[in-house]
Amino acid sequence: MTVTRMDHVGFVVEDLAAAVAFFVELGLELEGEATVGGAWVDKLLALDDVRADIAVVRTPDGSGRVELSTFERPVATEPAPRAAVNVPGIPRLTFVVDDVEETLRRLRPLGGELVGEVAQYAQLYRYGYVRGPAGVILGLVEELG
Repeated sequence: MTVTRMDHVGFVVEDLAAAVAFFVELGLELEGEATVGGAWVDKLLALDDVRADIAVVRTPDGSGRVELSTFERPVATEPAPRAAVNVPGIPRLTFVVDDVEETLRRLRPLGGELVGEVAQYAQLYRYGYVRGPAGVILGLVEELG
């Protein structure tokens, strides 16, 4: 058996509307929103009495999707990770953007924090990491000529 495709990446956020706004400003498009709960979700997540709101955003070309979710219940007992980029298990998503600096400028008012500095690799690309909703780290790559 082989993998046929990657469907989506998902992570839990504290404020769903703010997370959607962040990713829409990044350039993704809202695909849909829903509230989920019931026995099937409880079994899937190994939690009891789940009620969660989810939103799916996708890249403009439709090749990548991110599921954002927030839980009404059960209430999380641990905070979102804010660890450094090199800590195992820290989520990191990478997107190709037209202009790294302009993208950072647009994301800062929505809580985007530059992790290090924007760096250039040869004449190939400029790359920066920004911390977004719930501490997720986003790589922003600007391809150069």
